[in-house]
Amino acid sequence: MTSADCHPITVAPGLTRLFLDYSAGEEAVRSYYAAASFDTGWQTRPQVPAHWPELVAELAAQNSTAAARAALDAMQSGGGVVVTGQQVGLFGGPLLTLFKAATALARAREATQAGRPHVAIFWLASEDHDFAEINHVVFPGRRALHKLVYAATPNAAVPVGPVLLDDSIVPLVEQAWELLGYSDAMEALEAAYKPGRSFAQAFAEFYSKVFAAQGLLVLDAGSRAFHRMGAPVLRAALERADELHAALLERNRELEIAGYHAQVAVGPQSSLLFLIDEKSGARLALKRMPPSAAEPNGTWQAGRQSYSTADLVAILEAEPERISPSALLRPVFQDLLLSTSLTIGGPAEVAYFAQSAVLFERILGRLTPAQPRFFGTLVEPAIGELLRKHELTLERVLAESQDSLTQLLAARAMPVEGKRKMAAAGNALDEELTPLLEWMQMLDAGLGRSAETAASKMRYQMNRLRRLAANFQLQQEASLARHAEAVSQALYPAGVLQERVHGAAFYVARYGLELAERVTAQADDCRTGHTALWL
Repeated sequence: MTSADCHPITVAPGLTRLFLDYSAGEEAVRSYYAAASFDTGWQTRPQVPAHWPELVAELAAQNSTAAARAALDAMQSGGGVVVTGQQVGLFGGPLLTLFKAATALARAREATQAGRPHVAIFWLASEDHDFAEINHVVFPGRRALHKLVYAATPNAAVPVGPVLLDDSIVPLVEQAWELLGYSDAMEALEAAYKPGRSFAQAFAEFYSKVFAAQGLLVLDAGSRAFHRMGAPVLRAALERADELHAALLERNRELEIAGYHAQVAVGPQSSLLFLIDEKSGARLALKRMPPSAAEPNGTWQAGRQSYSTADLVAILEAEPERISPSALLRPVFQDLLLSTSLTIGGPAEVAYFAQSAVLFERILGRLTPAQPRFFGTLVEPAIGELLRKHELTLERVLAESQDSLTQLLAARAMPVEGKRKMAAAGNALDEELTPLLEWMQMLDAGLGRSAETAASKMRYQMNRLRRLAANFQLQQEASLARHAEAVSQALYPAGVLQERVHGAAFYVARYGLELAERVTAQADDCRTGHTALWL
């Protein structure tokens, strides 16, 4: 039986002030986002674009299973779209990928039940070119984390989605079988990740099966057809580059004055576009060069090649798939295509939206609402037993390193008599030091500072006594170190949230395809918090 605890989002370390204020609905951040981001107004979908029939047909070609039919029919009837997305990582990527898809499905389900039909679409970030970010997956084991790496690499920084798997994927699948054991999910993984399949195809097939019961649609928009439909956004980024660049610089300045940060740096020559090289297939950043006497309208640079705006517009018209949007422009490109009602994102993507808002306003004339994905930690039964045994909360685990958690367990295991003596000594020291320090401060400020230094050394030695006693207890009970290691590896590996490290396939294989529905249902609760989901 699955249960869940909802914690404040602040239990998760490392979140930016911008995201925390956004999650709390603070007035200070609302001006950077669509008003409907914070209520149910997003359920009224934008106007259906003229390219909708073609879009649905292209989607149908990529989602040809019977499970996708109901969602495609809803779109053909004018149903709205809740979209999320992620890079196409090996074997389904990290757990947060599962959380994103589940959240999009939960919001689409919510709108449909309210009488406003919506479907969930998972956008495959197949045009990204950082292969090192997606060529591996981590599966937890009993005593260690197992990192599986696809070693074959492309010859250039090409988009990762079309990269074809070679025969080296076979031993990786065999390792996955050994680590995960038999399950429907493992069969789906093996069926998807075969030599000759692309990273995008394999990723899409796996998640289509994981979320088949929920009707998730997947979309790879890297083709000519989708780029042709989204060409107005790409053309605007070319022809209005200087205007949009200035707007982004101004937005970044506004965010910094407000005490926030700009998730994406905007440099003097940066643009919103990449160019796919005709010969190598590499995805090259298009740099905007300043006007000169020879080129009063400015030029563009991609690698060693120089282009005019007219040159790039001609490429866009003839081969639109060679013009690729950046992280800031991609949601605008995406939302022109899908006429998106709501975007689901993580902390970084929510921060992107604070910047991208100026692009939405100038190119689309509207802001797409955004909401955070489900944030959670999955607690397996054996780990749950350890948490209860040692009276640990998720909040406490996320505040400790593995070493400090080990010390904590050792200190708690100390006999009651020892704890009392330690506490009594510490309290007595504080009671005697406090009035003494106050008196010495009154006599002379310099004397007071010296006294504070001496007192801090005394307190350090008191803490050292506590550590000595805890280490002795730890040596007496070696199992405490193993328990701390198990809890840390499972919930907070190497000081990073579980959802960002562990592969989603591990949990789907271990707890069945039903886990997709469990997380989808849970995404309705604790919307702006962090959930401990007890498996």
